[in-house]
Amino acid sequence: MSSSSVLYDLPGPKARLRNRILGVVSIAAIVALIAFVIYKFDQTGQFEARKWEQFQYAAVQRELLNGLWATLKAAAVATVLALLFGAFFASARLSDKWAFRAPATFVVELFRAIPLLILIFFFYYVPLQYGWPIDKFWALVIGLTLYNGSVLAEIFRAGINAVPYGQTEGAYAVGLRKNQVLRLILLPQAFRAMLPAIVSQLVVLLKDTALGFIITYPELLFAGKQIGGRLAFGLPYVPTYLIVAAVYISICGLLSALAWWLQKRLTRLPRSAAKPVPSTQTDGGTGANQLV
Repeated sequence: MSSSSVLYDLPGPKARLRNRILGVVSIAAIVALIAFVIYKFDQTGQFEARKWEQFQYAAVQRELLNGLWATLKAAAVATVLALLFGAFFASARLSDKWAFRAPATFVVELFRAIPLLILIFFFYYVPLQYGWPIDKFWALVIGLTLYNGSVLAEIFRAGINAVPYGQTEGAYAVGLRKNQVLRLILLPQAFRAMLPAIVSQLVVLLKDTALGFIITYPELLFAGKQIGGRLAFGLPYVPTYLIVAAVYISICGLLSALAWWLQKRLTRLPRSAAKPVPSTQTDGGTGANQLV
């Protein structure tokens, strides 16, 4: 029995035909929807040369590049801090000591429950109100770190808890300490399982940088809003946002491709650093040792 048929019965001829028909109908519906959207854009003049003319100027291209750089900079710093935040609080939640576990649980659940936009508002406007202004960059980064770091903490904790407990018992049985068990046994196995969820959350973090335009942080969406609001070019909001969306899709696609490549590399690595010891079996007739 093939691995693809373990979890469900293989479809018969009628089911395969029905699936093909549904697939063709779905593709046709998606193509028709895209064609309708393109038609409506054309009817409303979104493809007029006037609306796309400004994108050939170097100044406008620099605006988009500056917005992209601001987006990537905020996402990169927030990613590093969120991973550190998540690792620290996941370790605290996995602690045997209640004094570490309870505060970590409170912090993680608190920042997971607060909407990210409120966190960004809080860290920008509250210090500003009391005369201690925080740079827009750091207000955005702190909000991204606290929210996404809390989600990553749960991902790390769930991934480590998903490793069969027998692995931990075996490690303790051979004399490993707790930090060695976590570092050498649990994390390498858990990371393979956690990688898709980690990358998915980092993609969310990257897209959430767009909320920075609320506090006028000059990221990519804010730059697109400035470019699209120019009356001299017919208020080209739709063309501008199409370009911005294409940039976001490209970056997220690159992240997904990197995660796929990394996962393939990890699955090729040996799961144990020790070389297997060949078993021997004595041949009763000749007395020679044979490898099993």
